[in-house]
Amino acid sequence: MDISTLVQSLNLERLEVNLFRGTTPDEESRQRIYGGQVIAQALNAAYETVEDRVCHSLHCYFIRPGDPNVPIIFEVDRSRDGGSFTTRRVIAVQHGQQIFNLAASFQVEEEGYEHQSDMPDAPPVDSVPDDFETARAALKNAPPAAREWLERPRPIEMRTVGGRMDHKPEPREPRQQLYFRARDPIGPDPHLHQVILAYASDMSLLGTAIRPHGVSWQTPGFQSASLDHAMWFHRPTDFNEWHLYHQESPSASGGRGFNLGYIYRVSDGALVASCAQEGLMRMRKR
Repeated sequence: MDISTLVQSLNLERLEVNLFRGTTPDEESRQRIYGGQVIAQALNAAYETVEDRVCHSLHCYFIRPGDPNVPIIFEVDRSRDGGSFTTRRVIAVQHGQQIFNLAASFQVEEEGYEHQSDMPDAPPVDSVPDDFETARAALKNAPPAAREWLERPRPIEMRTVGGRMDHKPEPREPRQQLYFRARDPIGPDPHLHQVILAYASDMSLLGTAIRPHGVSWQTPGFQSASLDHAMWFHRPTDFNEWHLYHQESPSASGGRGFNLGYIYRVSDGALVASCAQEGLMRMRKR
């Protein structure tokens, strides 16, 4: 899937004033919908009911696994239109049941006090290999179906510092860094850059809490899923530029892992967004 296909998949069909329909790109072997897709589509649905304001925060819950084979219906509740802030609530439905909900707040452009944390040290982006190319090289002798899956175009370029360890996991500290950006031009619409950044923000964040335990998505019996996701947009950005996604997991307990992420624009060190996510992480009993 390239950027044009991603953008097309995030665009919604308007069914009624506050009712929209979205679809999932046709990809084989997918058993459930990627969480970032539903976040981005729900944010897009909210934007369809908002004028001249920019999202500054969103909070959402994943309620049921999404079915990639049927459309998603997004219902927008116009909670409030205030003088400075607009609030929207979006419910995503499949098979007559809620699979996801999102609350988002939008604000008029406003000047004010500013400060931010400094961008953490990280190796230069040019010294970090592309995750896609590394995985493809490592699995060059994999079965044809696995190679076909790996060789699909990826809309988001990702470079994980120290490399990913999905196939041979070992215990590591509960923090990681990766660089990411859109592979192809997104276009001039700043809202679309924000929506695609939200799409990408769900990538790898849950994996931070898994790192200390020497398991991966491919470990037999291991079960994981995003439970919720929150995001704060601090500054506008061009997601065709490189960004550093600094992630850490301060806690895991009760079958859940908690993760924090900070997204910095590499060119000037600006903190453009922050994320928080809790996810399910447990071994199934055999």
